[in-house]
Amino acid sequence: MRCIDLSHTIRPGMPCYSGTPGPLIQPLASIEEHGFAEKLFTMSSHTGTHVDLPSHMLLAGSSLDAFSIERFAGKGSAIDLRGRTGGVITVEELSPFKDLIKESEFLLLCSGWSQYWGSPAYYEGYPTLSSEAALWLTGFHLKGLGVDMISVDVSDSDDFPVHNRLLQNGIIIVENLVCLSLLLHFSFIFCGFPLKIIDAEASPVRAVALIDNEKKA
Repeated sequence: MRCIDLSHTIRPGMPCYSGTPGPLIQPLASIEEHGFAEKLFTMSSHTGTHVDLPSHMLLAGSSLDAFSIERFAGKGSAIDLRGRTGGVITVEELSPFKDLIKESEFLLLCSGWSQYWGSPAYYEGYPTLSSEAALWLTGFHLKGLGVDMISVDVSDSDDFPVHNRLLQNGIIIVENLVCLSLLLHFSFIFCGFPLKIIDAEASPVRAVALIDNEKKA
């Protein structure tokens, strides 16, 4: 069994969605002065690799409190959408993977966009699902959808159709994943456990994949 880290490191100056302040990490105590070390972390609930919950977009949507821990782990599959520059991911592109998706609880879209992490290119031009493709995915028994991009909607969206379509149908969203190419053609268990924060509409996660090397997808 291999454990593959799918999470970006949280650090000052890291990429964040437009308008979201970056994390601050400040010392509170030092071993030299206090005999122990302690730090203060100040950051958005949407920092780094994170999960979006229904209350992020929906007035009556459920917050983190409504979800059991089992909701954030399950059988995963990763599909290869690399080789494209931006554009819309259609139902026709996803339909060849329908048998794989039927067997999955978490679908991860490997666009390769994480290669631009830390550069201006990361924020623009990434591929996104069409509204029809998002609706099509709600016909499966998915717990969640994960992407190696900053959002499932285009950067200048003002109505967030993909977020809303998925979250309205109980599919949580994990954004800013990394290393998804390592999962292609493998069976794995996806885990993206949030911090246990009251009334949270989102939370940073430590996303990992547990791979059985002997099993191919």
